[in-house]
Amino acid sequence: MSTADYATYIAGLPRVLAGAAVLFRDERGHVLVVEPNYREGWALPGGTIESDTGETPREGARREALEEVGLDVPPGRLLAVDWVSGPGRPPLVAYVYDGGVLTREQLGAIRLQQEELDSWRTVPREDLSGYLLDALCGRVLAALDVLADGSGPAELEDGRRVDR
Repeated sequence: MSTADYATYIAGLPRVLAGAAVLFRDERGHVLVVEPNYREGWALPGGTIESDTGETPREGARREALEEVGLDVPPGRLLAVDWVSGPGRPPLVAYVYDGGVLTREQLGAIRLQQEELDSWRTVPREDLSGYLLDALCGRVLAALDVLADGSGPAELEDGRRVDR
């Protein structure tokens, strides 16, 4: 296959989007969520993986957490991978990494990316559905289950476990 044929082949392949986030908790086990100013619902610190530059999901999660909340914490283990369908866009593969338990000092050092975020807070598990929409809520709950039972990572489709 020639270089031109290979390029044509690659250009014709299906596309997926990829995102990565970090699940940080406080000393009570509450989840750090951020309020984007460009869409409804809250989110975990994270965002799009810059795969065109060679960035990996783990690198993207760390970069996004640093950009969004000013915390440069190496992500821990992979907790969940979610295949998320959506109208008007290619599917999204969303990775969630363990960010660990933040100290009071780390929480006090949070600095929001003003261009994208309005606020942050820590939320107990039982209140997450009031902040996180649809598949993201299921993704975070599955990640918390993985942390609690030592299993994982969880395989999800649209926020619902398919590996159980």
